Amino acid sequence: MKEKKDILWRVYLIYFGFVIVMCIVIGKTFSIQTDGVKSVLIGGESDEKIPTRSVKRIPRRGEVLDINHTPLITSVSFFEIHMDPTVCKQQDFDDNIMELSQKLSGLFPEMSAHEYETHIRRGRERGQRYLLIKRKATNYERNLLRTFPIFNLGRNKGGLIDLEETIIRKRPHGELLKRTLGYYKKTKNEELRVGIEGAFHEYLVGEPGLEIEQKISTGWKKTGQIVKDAVEGANVVTTIDKGIQEVAHSELMQQLKSQGAKSGSVIVMDVKTGYVKAIVNLTLANDGEYYELYNQAIGTKEVPGSTFKLASLMAALEDKKINMDDTVETATKYTYFGKNTLNEAHNNYYGRVTIKRAFELSSNVISRVIYNAYKNEPTTFVDRLKSFGLGEPLGLDLVGEPTPTLYSPGSANWSGISLPWMSVGYEVQQTPMQTLAFYNAVANNGKMVKPQFVQEIIRGSEVVKYFKPIVLKQKICSDKTLGILQSCLEGVMKTGTGKRLTSSYFDIAGKTGTAEILNDNNQYGAKGEKKYLASFVGYFPVKDPMYSCIVSISASGENIYGATVSGTVFSAIANKVYATSLKYHKAINENNKRIFTAPYSKDGNRYDLQRILKYLGVKYIQNPISDASNEEWVSTKANDQLIEFSKRYVGKNTVPNVLGMSAKDAVYLIENTGMNARINGFGKVVKQTVPAGSLIFRGGLIELTLE
Repeated sequence: MKEKKDILWRVYLIYFGFVIVMCIVIGKTFSIQTDGVKSVLIGGESDEKIPTRSVKRIPRRGEVLDINHTPLITSVSFFEIHMDPTVCKQQDFDDNIMELSQKLSGLFPEMSAHEYETHIRRGRERGQRYLLIKRKATNYERNLLRTFPIFNLGRNKGGLIDLEETIIRKRPHGELLKRTLGYYKKTKNEELRVGIEGAFHEYLVGEPGLEIEQKISTGWKKTGQIVKDAVEGANVVTTIDKGIQEVAHSELMQQLKSQGAKSGSVIVMDVKTGYVKAIVNLTLANDGEYYELYNQAIGTKEVPGSTFKLASLMAALEDKKINMDDTVETATKYTYFGKNTLNEAHNNYYGRVTIKRAFELSSNVISRVIYNAYKNEPTTFVDRLKSFGLGEPLGLDLVGEPTPTLYSPGSANWSGISLPWMSVGYEVQQTPMQTLAFYNAVANNGKMVKPQFVQEIIRGSEVVKYFKPIVLKQKICSDKTLGILQSCLEGVMKTGTGKRLTSSYFDIAGKTGTAEILNDNNQYGAKGEKKYLASFVGYFPVKDPMYSCIVSISASGENIYGATVSGTVFSAIANKVYATSLKYHKAINENNKRIFTAPYSKDGNRYDLQRILKYLGVKYIQNPISDASNEEWVSTKANDQLIEFSKRYVGKNTVPNVLGMSAKDAVYLIENTGMNARINGFGKVVKQTVPAGSLIFRGGLIELTLE
């Protein structure tokens, strides 16, 4: 009985095992048939043995270009090279396989010529239709492969299969603009949009298409059959001028290294439009080199220091609290509420000066001026600053811009010293871009424009979208106040803290600023370890300003000042931009009288010469003594403002005269006689070895010397 149960149990086990195997076989068969049906539905050919499916065809991502269409980010394609060795005729295969293998080894030296030949022959014998040759081949290598023996017969006869494998984003200029250009990444958990790549992703990404894959023994492989073409991404044309960008980058880098600074940023902006022409962000890394690690120019807010004094005086002038010719008594330090002091740089004492002169010298006596003017109504001062647009972000297209810090009376952060401290750039925080936008408005006669990084989106020759200048505030203050402060900014450069930075070619208007900032541990440093933010912001040239610029450098030490540290970078950038801008330079011969003379012309075919001369607007005549009006070939001579045609001997059964002709015409005439020509040199024919008029002999050689 026990033996019978054991046998029965084994029979059941075998039976159910057989059922499971049959289910797997049926399921696999159904899957293959479904794939075959699917390929028919999408327009592919059904194949009982090779299932197919449709997959997304990823489009090529658009390029990011500078204002002159120089690529700043581009897509580089890499190709997976396969071969179907079964399609080649036996005779073609036998005759060329050795040469093909040698060329493959020369291009891809990972294998010897013998190894390539063995690999391909074995694949042909086994009937492999997708034989791997090379992964991640460049486009140059791909095009070169198409010229190789066997492969040059085409895909259907030569078996070359070169399918795009990966597309990698490349920045041809390395660290240049790295953080501003940014990137786009999408994972299961998050979407990262950084810089221009992130902000304009929808334009760059394009629209996917559909292509066919077939299933072979090693998995699903692309066939190259396209069901629906992908729409490539549009190109983003930025406002960046690569030439200005390179100047700003190199000048900042040089200054950071010389100062041993922690970090620095530069922005150059078009005054009228707000288009950003250059933006640099460099930070000292652990290896002692400077890299674009973070976009400080738009993402880091700090106390602006003395550059904020312009806004303070603008408020007082608009509220009619002061006159710039009013005089004030300076001191080495200014004390508020008994123990809170603001010191002058180097404990300087300037005596009694006008408010205008105090601004030019960047004196902290301005804190006393603003305190006395607004101590009973501090809200009026803060509201006036906000009316200039200083309390709100600029609304940049790039993510990461913080809201400026501008405390108001009654808030938790407001104290008795907030008013005087704020007036000289403390208890206020702005990004370099926000500071520059305010100064740019002063240069732009009071009109505040939004800083922009992209000018247009293009697809081929079509402009998809154009980004016009955006006005944030039509007028930040009255024309009277504006004129006074523009004069003050010029005074800073002529007789104030920036007097050593003025260019010998044009006038600059600007303001220096130095502010002590917190160390990395959020504490103010001791003497010798203090950390400063040295800034210089302004515009040039003073008459009809073209560019505004801000330079901010963070460094430790006792001699870190806006004029000497940041101002020198500003001045160097301004000088180089001026030197390379044609707008500032008059043409040397602009007023000279233009004299027209007929150009030099080679001898040649009369009909060709007439057509070209008509197109160029050059007059021509026939030589009255040697009429060439009915001749096909003529000699030419420049005669004042005319080209003169004369008869030319060519000959029908004799060697033609080709002296003075171009190589193309000379060879044509000689080969028309049945003779051959050999060319030496460039230019026009100055010598022919067989003289004109000699009897022709077919197959004979005439050597031509050109100069």
